[in-house]
Amino acid sequence: MRQRSRSGSVVLDKRIKTWNFFFWEKGKRRSRKIGTTNQFPTKASAWRAAKPLRDAIENQITISNTTPTVTRLVEQYRAEKMPKRAMTRQGYNTWLNHYIVPTWGSCTLQELHARPVDLWLQSLNLAPKSKVHIRGLVRALWDFAMWRCDVPIQRNPMELVTIKGASKRVRQPRSLTVDEFHQLVQQLKGAFHTIALVCVCFGLRISECLALRWSDVDWLNGRLNVERGIVHQVVDDVKTPESRRSMHIDNAMLKVLKTWRQTTEFSAGDDWMFASSVKIGRLPISYAGVWQALRKAAVKAGIPHISSHTFRHTHRSWLDAVGTPIGVQQKLMRHADIRTTMNVYGTATTADMAAASEKVTALALNGR
Repeated sequence: MRQRSRSGSVVLDKRIKTWNFFFWEKGKRRSRKIGTTNQFPTKASAWRAAKPLRDAIENQITISNTTPTVTRLVEQYRAEKMPKRAMTRQGYNTWLNHYIVPTWGSCTLQELHARPVDLWLQSLNLAPKSKVHIRGLVRALWDFAMWRCDVPIQRNPMELVTIKGASKRVRQPRSLTVDEFHQLVQQLKGAFHTIALVCVCFGLRISECLALRWSDVDWLNGRLNVERGIVHQVVDDVKTPESRRSMHIDNAMLKVLKTWRQTTEFSAGDDWMFASSVKIGRLPISYAGVWQALRKAAVKAGIPHISSHTFRHTHRSWLDAVGTPIGVQQKLMRHADIRTTMNVYGTATTADMAAASEKVTALALNGR
């Protein structure tokens, strides 16, 4: 009991069913909320959850100054450590604004321990992969707080949080058959028709496709240079260094691009390949515009729901269908994380990549 007195004490507020940690600081008695009785059914479990606070007292650290609220910590994280890439920032802000801050914003970081966070994640009606993203962001906040010395350096409690089914897909990725793709593109007009062909022939992400400029095409050597992406009409870097690549263009696909360049009113070298006439060519067509065009075309073609990323999955499926070695697939998909595949199958040659690209283009343009 003496040890608990020197290190603070845990008391249950029976009215609102919460555990509170009481301690003395500079001659004044202070308290911090630990959690509810649902989160910590016993006093012993609440005592264990208060360990970071007890450690701070024993190390003579001022708790009020070193334990900012989650809202304050998030503000500091955004200013100092938030990733710079627009798409990544958008995803982080989604989880922060819609889940972490509304639930935990008024709490101190010590209240985000393994068990309460685990129970909270279980209660969310989200896919396992989304829960993994949220857990990862909470882990990043803990690391950030330790980096700032807001809390003592310790094992990150999020390492103890497990997400059931995290490695399994709730929805299998959608790929189009050759017939389905041709039915779809027949319903797409103008720029959207060419966008679909470019995405399926090169396996581009929609952010990379919409960010193409005419200067990215090497007409003489038949190469397409993927240099940038665009997210919410903000030009940004590509997803990974591996994504920045010069890709082979089949002769048939070159003719498609030449035809589109002769059709569009924005055909200068610095113009966007899929410039928006609404924005007078200053920006490319928005993702929302592409999504609406795909949705309408899919309905007319009698194809179940698809997205722009369906073309990237289709590209991979067709590479398999034409017998492309896995090493060549890794290069054409511009994946940075299929390390085991590359170690087993080696590095693809340029000739193999060109042959595989030509076969996929033939499927897209001719159906054979």
